[in-house]
Amino acid sequence: MAEPRSESGSEDELPSLCSLLQAPEPSLPRPPPADREVVLVSSEEEEDPEPPGGGCCGGENATCDAEGPALPVGSDKPSSPLASTEASLPPVKRRYSQREREAVCQAAWERRKEREAKRRLQEEEKERRRALAKALKAQRPGECQKYITAVLDPALLQVEGGEQILRALEAANYSCVVENQAVPCSITWRRETVSSQMGGGEEWTEEPNVLVLLGLGEFLSMAQSYKQNADSCTEGQKMSLQSYVAHVMKKLPGKILALAVVGVENYFRSLRVQSKQRLQQAAAHGNQEEQRKGRKKKIKNSGLELTRMDVEEALVDLQLSTQVQVSCFESCEELGEYATMFTKAVAEAPFKREREDTGFPFYLEKRWCGGVKVDHSGKGLLKVWTRQIEQFNRVSPAMAEAIVSAYPSPQLLIQAYRKCSSDQERENMLANIPVHRGEGVTATSRRIGPELSRRIYLQMTSHNPDLCLDFTG
Repeated sequence: MAEPRSESGSEDELPSLCSLLQAPEPSLPRPPPADREVVLVSSEEEEDPEPPGGGCCGGENATCDAEGPALPVGSDKPSSPLASTEASLPPVKRRYSQREREAVCQAAWERRKEREAKRRLQEEEKERRRALAKALKAQRPGECQKYITAVLDPALLQVEGGEQILRALEAANYSCVVENQAVPCSITWRRETVSSQMGGGEEWTEEPNVLVLLGLGEFLSMAQSYKQNADSCTEGQKMSLQSYVAHVMKKLPGKILALAVVGVENYFRSLRVQSKQRLQQAAAHGNQEEQRKGRKKKIKNSGLELTRMDVEEALVDLQLSTQVQVSCFESCEELGEYATMFTKAVAEAPFKREREDTGFPFYLEKRWCGGVKVDHSGKGLLKVWTRQIEQFNRVSPAMAEAIVSAYPSPQLLIQAYRKCSSDQERENMLANIPVHRGEGVTATSRRIGPELSRRIYLQMTSHNPDLCLDFTG
C-alpha cells in the first residue's frame, strides 16, 4: 500500500486530482481544525477516479487513510452524490383522480354532518333537561307563588271585606287582576304553565277552586230557609244554602266551591245583647208573666233571629249533602288572612299531589314512613312522643295533641301514675282530658274517655310483652 504523503512535502509537488475536479468557489471556506478529519464529496454524478497511489487527497491540510477515504460519522457506506441530491429534492405529491377527490370530499362532508347532528342532539337534551328542571322548580313552595294570579270579581270590591282581601293578597306579593266572573263576589285563580318541552310558550290554566264571599244577611236568610224547610218538611220558595250551591255549580261545572261569610259571631253577640235588653225592659215593668209572654212573642215574630244551633245544623247539612264547607270569620282582617292562605294552598296543590302520588295506594304516607328527625338538642322528641300515642287504634291527631299538652314527655306521665293511690285511679287518669276539634261555629269538644286512658296506662306500665291492649281491634 502507498504511504500517505507527508504534510511537510515540497512546495513544487503537483496538486492532486481531487482538488482539480472541484468546482471553483468565489471564496474558499475556512479550513477546519487540524485534529478533525474532513470529507469532501463531489457534486458530479460520476464517481471520482481514485488518485494515484490508492489514496484520498483533500488538499494540503487533509489527511488520507491507508485503506480508503474517510466516511461521514454515522454512515456505513460512502454517500453518493445521487443520494444527496434525492434527499434534498421535495417529495412528489400523489395526484388523485376526479372520482377519488369527490369520494374524499363526500366522506368529509358526511363526518361533518354526523358531528353537527351529534352536537345538536346534545344541545337539545340539555335544553330539555333545563326546561324540565324549570318546570319542577316552578311547582316548589316559594316559587309556585310567582306563577299564580288571583282573579277578583268587581262586585267583591264593593262589599264588606273585599278591599281587605285585595290588600292582603298584594301584601303577600300575589298577582291580582279584577275581571268579571260568572258568580258575583267570587275569586278564581289561574296559573302560568311552565312547559317542560323546549320552546314552550306562555300558557295559562284555570285552577278548579272558587271562593265565594256571602253577605251576612244573605247567609242568614239561606240558613232560615233551611230551618223553615226542615220544620215544614217541604221545600220553600226562598233560596237555601243547598239550592244556592246547586245554582253556582250549574254555572261553574267541575269547580271546587268554598264559601265564606263575615260577622256571624257578631250577629250571635248582638242577639245576646238584645235578649238582655228585653229582659231588663220586662223586669222594669215588674210583671214576670208578661215578661215570659213578651219574650216568647218577640222570638216567634223576630224574623231573622236564628240560634247558634240553627246555623250549625244548616252548615252540617250543607257539608254532608254537597261537600261544600262554609268558613265563618269575625272580622274582615281574618277574611283577608284566609284568602291569602287559600291562595297559597291553591299554588302549592300540584306539588303536594305529586309528592303524595307514590304509585302504591296501599302504602303509608311519606310523613309516616319517613320518621321524625331529632337533633342533638332534643328538638323533635315532642313529635316522636305524639306519633307514639297516635299509633293506638282510633286515636286522632287532636286526641294525641291533647294528651301531649297535658304530659309533654313519657317520664312526666310515669311520674303522674306513681302519684296515684290505686290502679283504678291510674287507669282513669287521662279520661277527663278535653279534646277540642274545629274552629268557629263548627268547633266541638269531647274527652279522651276511660277506654283510651286504660290502654295508654297498660302500655306504659305493663311488663307483659304478650298483653293485648285493644280487644276490639
